[in-house]
Amino acid sequence: MVDSVTSDLVPVTVLTGYLGAGKTTLLNRILTHEHGKKVAVIVNEFGEVGIDNQLVIDADEEIFEMNNGCICCTVRGDLMRIIGNLMKRRNKFDHLVIETTGLADPAPVIQTFFVDEDMREKIQLDAVVTVVDAKHIWQHWDADEAQEQIAFADVILLNKTDLVTPEQLDELEKRIRLMNAMAKIYRTRNSEVSMDTVLGVKAFDLNRALEIDPEFLGEDAHEHDETVYSIALVAQGALDGDKLNNWLGNLLQTQGQDIFRTKGILNIAGEENRFVFQGVHMLFDGKPDRPWKEGETPKNELVFIGRNLDEAKLKEDFLACMT
Repeated sequence: MVDSVTSDLVPVTVLTGYLGAGKTTLLNRILTHEHGKKVAVIVNEFGEVGIDNQLVIDADEEIFEMNNGCICCTVRGDLMRIIGNLMKRRNKFDHLVIETTGLADPAPVIQTFFVDEDMREKIQLDAVVTVVDAKHIWQHWDADEAQEQIAFADVILLNKTDLVTPEQLDELEKRIRLMNAMAKIYRTRNSEVSMDTVLGVKAFDLNRALEIDPEFLGEDAHEHDETVYSIALVAQGALDGDKLNNWLGNLLQTQGQDIFRTKGILNIAGEENRFVFQGVHMLFDGKPDRPWKEGETPKNELVFIGRNLDEAKLKEDFLACMT
């Protein structure tokens, strides 16, 4: 059943990935595929070869190209203005895709959906989809942008699988898992993927991540030899909402630069519904979700993805928020 509070919100997919990974190929698939959705697209052009309009000329969707700089730094205001203009034609589309430049840290784009009250009432981040070039990613592995794109992802396409060996793919997937234990990973050639894996993902739902990797919340799931890594906190019982708010607010204010993504499903004392929490760096947002199902034990699952994270301290402070 669709929550009436959120059903009017437009889901937004943020498409990211390093230069040449296959983003535009995926975007053209989204535009030309018979998926039953009317998709509006914002394409960010920043010194890259533009999207091949000949490829998408027959698509019904309208493409908004921004040629005056990078979405994630100089044109965030423009991004919000363009989305605002798009919303005047709300009846023309039911999903929005934003393609970022290959050299972008996706955080400022994602933050747009948290920072503006007007935006939060109209659109909802559905997923960050990152396309990874399985053959060439190693050349860029230490680049901040490449790591951030992987760290922020809800869905990762390991693309160009035909250019590497199965052993190389396994190693790459293992490395990515350490950095981002939550993301769904799909192996693709030419960005060929089922549309329901990238559109309508509702990526904040931890249950979907657990379907893929039930071990991901296990105690031994995380080795901390990577610069960027995931930490998962799990606890039964109810949380004191005020304590939680104070702790998270202070944590993200003081360490937010190092915390790329926060997400969780929480059991707040006195609330009948699950509470869904999402954060990007210092910005965070939470809202009631569906009720806990009959027979479902209410519990708390909170995930941090970032660098320089103190797992023992995070766990101690999290448990201190319990009632």
